[in-house]
Amino acid sequence: MAPAPAAMAHQLARLSRLDQPSWLHGEVARRLGDKLQAILLEPIDWLDWGGWLGAGQPVVQARYPQARRWVWEPSAALVDRSVQQWAQVNTRPWWARWKSVKPPVLEHLTPPPAHWPPEGVGLVWANMALHASTDLDTLFKTWHQSLQVDGFLMCSGLGPDTAKELRGVYQAMGWGLPTIEFIDMHDLGDAFVQAGFADPVMDMERLSLTWPDAETMLREWRTWGGNVAAGRFAGCRTPRWRQQLMQALETHLRRPDGRLGLSLELVYGHAVKPAPRIPVTGETRVSLDDMRRMIRKS
Repeated sequence: MAPAPAAMAHQLARLSRLDQPSWLHGEVARRLGDKLQAILLEPIDWLDWGGWLGAGQPVVQARYPQARRWVWEPSAALVDRSVQQWAQVNTRPWWARWKSVKPPVLEHLTPPPAHWPPEGVGLVWANMALHASTDLDTLFKTWHQSLQVDGFLMCSGLGPDTAKELRGVYQAMGWGLPTIEFIDMHDLGDAFVQAGFADPVMDMERLSLTWPDAETMLREWRTWGGNVAAGRFAGCRTPRWRQQLMQALETHLRRPDGRLGLSLELVYGHAVKPAPRIPVTGETRVSLDDMRRMIRKS
């Protein structure tokens, strides 16, 4: 079940007002970045999809310091946050910039595909993006279109076991859905192939996070996102309901060590854009662009 578009827009507007991106997104970016060490390709350009919330800029630029960064954001408010972030980086003294091992990076904050490199970028980086799209099929096709031939995709998101304890609480209380249905890594691989990618590699890991109390847990959850499920409660909740929620969390999520716990499943995906396959018939027509790609490939 994909996120409801109106709910997703509301949550993105709220998240754009955070002081900084969630620590969880930064931690997942670091883990996704570790997987870059095994990749020999060296992109000249890379696309940071949802760059501000994704928090992956330092990770990717440490691995590819010479590559030019392009950024796409899902809302005007998040474009502003990326612009502010870039301005803060470039307010350092001239001598600090000169001593830095990272060269200046040009950011283009425009919707795809206008003004992008005509042949595409070498890397699409989309950290914590899989659960933040209302149309994954279209998203995967956009990523495929954005890549050059032999370019590669690195993405991540939340998997099906995420917040399973919370779903159990909501079910027991008759409160509907607290989350969307997160994509399974096996379904992710099939979707990559359908979008035209080759050599998909999927991975997952589970984390167990704990908090001292329900108030602290809820406060941190809100920095990760919010309930964007299509079947969520449609109206505004009351203070009385919130008190019931707090009590239910304290009762059902308390672990033997006295802390409240929640499971997270992280799903990682990697895939490559292959050269186009030209069907061979009695008469085969090949576009000039495809011919150029085939020549480069050979």
